[in-house]
Amino acid sequence: MGEAERGESAPRLRISFWCSNGHETQPSFATDAQIPDTWDCPRCGFPAGQDRENPPAPPRTEPYKTHLAYVRERRSDADGEAILAEALAKLRGEI
Repeated sequence: MGEAERGESAPRLRISFWCSNGHETQPSFATDAQIPDTWDCPRCGFPAGQDRENPPAPPRTEPYKTHLAYVRERRSDADGEAILAEALAKLRGEI
């Protein structure tokens, strides 16, 4: 289709968003559209805001934890020793 066959496009508005790395992106929105508070930076993926001086903080990533790390958070060393002793006693047929 040619441009003449499509009709006129909606009036547009370009808004600047800045991420914490200083990247600027300018997506365009229809003038009657609701402008979001944040926009994902296409260069680094961090959230970007409209305030150049105070961009949103990058998301904090949690390191991967193993199953054992989660168990150690819930149990003390004494609890672990008691559970191990009970399991060994069952294996030996003492219980």
